Amino acid sequence: MRMFLVCAVLVLMAATSWAWQGKVVGVADGDTITVLRDGRDQYKIRLYGIDAPESSQPHGKASKSNLSDLVFGKTVDVDPTDTDKYGRTVARISVAGTDVNAEQLRDGYAWLYRQYCDGPMCSQWAGLEAQAKASRVGLWSDKAPVAPWEWRHGGKASAPKKSGPILVAAGGGPYHGNTKSGVFHQPGCRNFNCKNCVAVFATREEAVAGGYRPCGTCRP
Repeated sequence: MRMFLVCAVLVLMAATSWAWQGKVVGVADGDTITVLRDGRDQYKIRLYGIDAPESSQPHGKASKSNLSDLVFGKTVDVDPTDTDKYGRTVARISVAGTDVNAEQLRDGYAWLYRQYCDGPMCSQWAGLEAQAKASRVGLWSDKAPVAPWEWRHGGKASAPKKSGPILVAAGGGPYHGNTKSGVFHQPGCRNFNCKNCVAVFATREEAVAGGYRPCGTCRP
């Protein structure tokens, strides 16, 4: 029994030391903040699962401002998931129970970073992104906003050639289209969340009208 209690305490300590709290003392852009922990250590935090416009992009400043309104000067809960190649802590951030990562998507100031979003919440976040685009809020007020990962690899000229409106149909969908291959997939397909599957369509007809062809494996 004693050994059991010791193990339980150790597990509890590990769990509580993993997620931590701190005060936001800096906001670099729409997906990167600096959090002061224990009043002395500063941590650069990259928000998990989203990618906000670069500072030089349209809506970049607005995205940063929106994130600042949500977290700057406030105590936040930091739930780390990883460390990126720049040494930043990748984490989910919440303030007073509000999921900040999700709010950036809901307000239309970030894309869902499908390449790196593989948690159980990602399908729900895809719905928030879809609603923001359907409502044309934030960056979605532009006719053809350029995703940040495209902007970083060539700027405006590298905007995706094929992109369908992200709309959630009442009767089903959405379908994911591969912007590189021009193939679209239905939910459940092994390629549904592939690296380049960032075009989302409400219906099969919409995908076809957008210049995409159905996947030969899942046959949407």
